[in-house]
Amino acid sequence: MTNGRTNIVLVVMDTAREIDTTYIRNAVNNSCLEELATTGAEYNHAFANAPWTLPSHTSMFTGTYTSKHGTHAGSKFYNGQFPTIADLLSNDGYQTVGFTNNAWVTDEFGLASGFEGMSKVWQYIQSDTDFGKIKLTSEGKGGLVREGISGLVSGDILANFVNAVYGQFFYRRNDYGAKRTNTLVENWIKNRDQSSPFFMFINYLEPHLDYQPPKRLVEQFLPEGSTYREAMAVPQKPWEYTAGVLGMSDHDFELLRALYRAEIAYLDEQIGELRSTLKQHGEWDDTVLIIVGDHGENIGDHGLMDHQYSLHDTLLHVPLIVHGGQFNQVGDSDRLIQTLDLFPTILDIAGLTIPEHTQGTSFYPKSSTAPRNEAIGEYLAPQPSIENLSNQTDVPEEELEVFGQSIRSIRTTEYKLIRKSGGEISLYNVGDDPDEQTDISSEKPDIRDELVERLDAWLESFEQTSAMGRDEEMSEGTKRRLEDLGYI
Repeated sequence: MTNGRTNIVLVVMDTAREIDTTYIRNAVNNSCLEELATTGAEYNHAFANAPWTLPSHTSMFTGTYTSKHGTHAGSKFYNGQFPTIADLLSNDGYQTVGFTNNAWVTDEFGLASGFEGMSKVWQYIQSDTDFGKIKLTSEGKGGLVREGISGLVSGDILANFVNAVYGQFFYRRNDYGAKRTNTLVENWIKNRDQSSPFFMFINYLEPHLDYQPPKRLVEQFLPEGSTYREAMAVPQKPWEYTAGVLGMSDHDFELLRALYRAEIAYLDEQIGELRSTLKQHGEWDDTVLIIVGDHGENIGDHGLMDHQYSLHDTLLHVPLIVHGGQFNQVGDSDRLIQTLDLFPTILDIAGLTIPEHTQGTSFYPKSSTAPRNEAIGEYLAPQPSIENLSNQTDVPEEELEVFGQSIRSIRTTEYKLIRKSGGEISLYNVGDDPDEQTDISSEKPDIRDELVERLDAWLESFEQTSAMGRDEEMSEGTKRRLEDLGYI
């Protein structure tokens, strides 16, 4: 149905960390993720290069690290200096379509380039006025009201009104958009041009705060004696906890982990529905399906909630499963992979030339590229900013300075080094200490110094993109910093 060319579907499980995704695959009956991993390929050592959505997706779409593409909390618009995967596939005859549930992954931030359509699932009628973006970018309730009124009366007033009502009262009635996403996907597949292959991108948001999974899925993950009502009553206020103004017990975090796991279990079901749609419409046998997390989540880990201010593996170690084509029957792989490696891998699947700017390493089974021997992580600016974290929590900025640092990490399969801009260096033996609890930098100075040198050499190996002056390309609304998915 595609003239012999392969369809490619890239599914991002937003905020899904590897350890809990693996747990769900083993815990639930008839797990779609487990079946896909068993019959396809599962990569056990896959790591994001950034701990939150915007820089992570930009890296997946361009095959470059944050320091090269320059899109992060200090510069929130990708300027298109490198072609995206959708650009390249579209130019080669692929139909390109996206379905996003995360307001970061839109044209507002430069990430829809190359897509013939990028549906914002939280909009009932697709419109240039994005109430999801307004909610996220406005600082404080006053800004939200001002931007909301301005947005409501601009452009297509009827569409804006319908979207405002839908987003406020209906969008999260059943889930975080996965079910509606699948409906939109099926409608697109039924009406697409069957003579060309397609590249489809999907961002499912279910594992993201705040957790509101179906009750039927929660109870199997709850601690003994606990109830769904008790779990849903636990405060889901990451910035208050992180800033130290909200106390949380170990039991509270057990309950939150149960909700988080139930969200992943629900998403497992929805990915199963996606697979059924592809089969029903005769696309499955011609499709490579890639399922990956864009980053993980701290649920009390390292004294943090959400996915900021850290480069621990709770935020970087993500699931990666590939099914179809040359990936079938590959099985478990311990190869070290980063999520930006998807860029050259997808190009290999499509039979296209990999651009010279690419920093990723293809893991396509037929690729002759040598595996990488290190994984880099970057967190270049705090998100939320220290000013906004202070405004949200009433904690003075000077007491929050620890969260204002940029962070980089480098890891091998055995050791991981984390370096903060304030000079603090930590070293972990991740083989023996996967939870990164014991800093051995003083005990292993030779390994510490070697990894510092490797990190510095990596930084010097390419031209870094400065964020200076980039905000002038954005609208005034975009300049209002996105501080959180719905909480500021």
